[in-house]
Amino acid sequence: MTSGIPVALSTASVYPEQTAAAFETAARLGYDGLEVMVWTDPVTQEADALRALAEHHGLAIVSIHAPTLLLTQGVWGRDPWTKIEKSIELAQGVGAPVVVLHPPFRWQKEYALGFAEGVAEREDATGVTLAVENMFPWRARGRELQAYRPHWDPVPQPYRHVTVDLSHTAISGSDALEMVVALGDRLSHIHLADGSGQTVKDEHLVPGRGTQRCAGVLRHLKEQQWDGAVVLEVGTRRRDAEGREADLREALAFAREHLGQDRE
Repeated sequence: MTSGIPVALSTASVYPEQTAAAFETAARLGYDGLEVMVWTDPVTQEADALRALAEHHGLAIVSIHAPTLLLTQGVWGRDPWTKIEKSIELAQGVGAPVVVLHPPFRWQKEYALGFAEGVAEREDATGVTLAVENMFPWRARGRELQAYRPHWDPVPQPYRHVTVDLSHTAISGSDALEMVVALGDRLSHIHLADGSGQTVKDEHLVPGRGTQRCAGVLRHLKEQQWDGAVVLEVGTRRRDAEGREADLREALAFAREHLGQDRE
């Protein structure tokens, strides 16, 4: 592992390839570890299988992304707290210190009412960091819709731990560096990607190809001697195998450069 802040690869970055391909790719390109996105691939739900992959490739699992997306509504049932609790159990089973989760959707009224308190209670009970991710307003036909409760912006919320996603800051029109600075010690996790800010689409571009202050965020983390992990969450779904590898290699090089890490 490179010294300093670990740079990991999200298994979502190789979608629609399976989880084993993400581990193989991360090891070959020189990433320090992985974030496992829990979805319909059974391997993402099994601690034993994930541990075996991690041990085989000599990589750490730095985080688990709970199935709190629209895409994964049916994974581990429909009860949102069950999804979080199973994600915590999975994190404990693979030695990951962080679970990433999204705030409740607007229609999950009961879940939203006690969300911040429920997150804090589960952190206290388990010792696992639950890092709530910044989201964005939904836009359709010229209208802006509040899709998340209490809000897509985590800064004013009472969450102890937060994940900042730089593709999401592009859609919301937020300044990523300002958000990171405002969060201070509450910043626990980074999803590194880029976005143009010109579309309602969650682009997850290779960092450096959009408008976000990706380099500035990474330099700030280095200066602050931040103790979290940077996870590359780059969209490669429309790329062939050669293009995917080139994008993920470029993304890793960008992160290493601006974190001041020697390239391997």
